[in-house]
Amino acid sequence: MSAVRCDAITKVYTEGGGVREFTVEIQQGEFFALLGPSGCGKTTTLRVIAGLETPDSGKLFFGDQNVTALPPEKRNAAMVFQSYALFPHMTVFENVAFGLRARKLPKPEIATRVAESLALVQLESLDKRPVTDLSGGQQQRVALARAIAVRPDILLLDEPLSNLDAELRYATRTQLSELQKRLGITAIYVTHDQEEAVELAHRIAVLKDGACHQIGTPHEILHNPATPFVSSFLERQRAAMKK
Repeated sequence: MSAVRCDAITKVYTEGGGVREFTVEIQQGEFFALLGPSGCGKTTTLRVIAGLETPDSGKLFFGDQNVTALPPEKRNAAMVFQSYALFPHMTVFENVAFGLRARKLPKPEIATRVAESLALVQLESLDKRPVTDLSGGQQQRVALARAIAVRPDILLLDEPLSNLDAELRYATRTQLSELQKRLGITAIYVTHDQEEAVELAHRIAVLKDGACHQIGTPHEILHNPATPFVSSFLERQRAAMKK
């Protein structure tokens, strides 16, 4: 069963950029990556799925439900931003509890869910710490815990590891993969890094200038690039990684 279906989604900005005629079915429990250079339309696509942008045309479905015009708070999707978007005046617990309090859940349930979410990201001992006292990697895990605490149907991740150094990025990537498998949640992950996409995703969509050039498994993308752009983009990244 498909968890997310984009049917010819188009969102174009007057100043340029956006995405055009993007169509894909993402399956329940799938880890799906949107890969491409800056400005290719991958974050726009993610924001349309989140409900933060309204498409100019096309339809968006969660399961069998048409959610194209549904506001973000009614979609049961959670987003982890590149900047983490944590509240600096709050503790770790308060940050993770924020979405649960917005949903007006009972205090005992909030406490239970926060504890469970922090345990999943191995931060349960830091619940009383101000988030400003945490390292970048720890802040990223708080943002992830806040997202999974609301038990979303869809987890959206917009380059969440790009602010981490290489060693920490690799370790956090492994934790993220294990967490997604354990929860069985559908995840959509934006990245410009082919190594991240290949290691994390079941399937990858490669975008350029708002157009989708190929959708396939990591093996298909790497060994059978569908267009000259896909081939050259992957080659440039491989060359950069060797330097």
